[in-house]
Amino acid sequence: MSSNLKDDTYKTIKAPSEETLFKDRNSKFFGYAFPVKTEKDIKERLLELKKVHPTAGHHCYAWQIGEEKKQFRINDDGEPNNSAGQPIYGQIQAFGVTNILIVSVRYFGGTKLGVGGLISAYRKSAQLALEASQVVDKTINVSFELKFEYEMMNRVQRIIKERNLIIVTQTMEISCKFIIAVRKKHSAQIFDIFNNMFKIDIKKVN
Repeated sequence: MSSNLKDDTYKTIKAPSEETLFKDRNSKFFGYAFPVKTEKDIKERLLELKKVHPTAGHHCYAWQIGEEKKQFRINDDGEPNNSAGQPIYGQIQAFGVTNILIVSVRYFGGTKLGVGGLISAYRKSAQLALEASQVVDKTINVSFELKFEYEMMNRVQRIIKERNLIIVTQTMEISCKFIIAVRKKHSAQIFDIFNNMFKIDIKKVN
């Protein structure tokens, strides 16, 4: 396998962007970028913006979620077909980011921009929102469930510390259960280490 870090990393944004504003012939385009993981996250963000901009004519957006298997959707929200959502999505592709929602909220300024003008305006609005965001690299992780008796705790904790593994959840009683996150390219090695240890059960979880 290649040692290229891109094998198991992806780009996303660290936090919601600041609100951006692009104007064209008195139309105003307010741009927003949000980090999202699920369609539930997306719906919540869209509802928030409807409350912020209840009188806006259009809430156009595009989103992409997933690290290896990606899903995406575009929405023109009443603008001519592919004049809003598609150019917004084009900027998501241009910046190479995922787990992201970009929304451009338009207030009509009285002058029609035409399809070409709309494409240009929505592309610029999405670009400004992304430029106002901090793009970060994250690793694609695999999760494992560890089950073991409390007497094994020190050995398990030592491996977790030595290998810089992430404990997602932990239950520490007589019988203990950890969910750990392991960088994908190290996952087979970590599985073997725990699988070969006496009195420890390990399985992959979704």
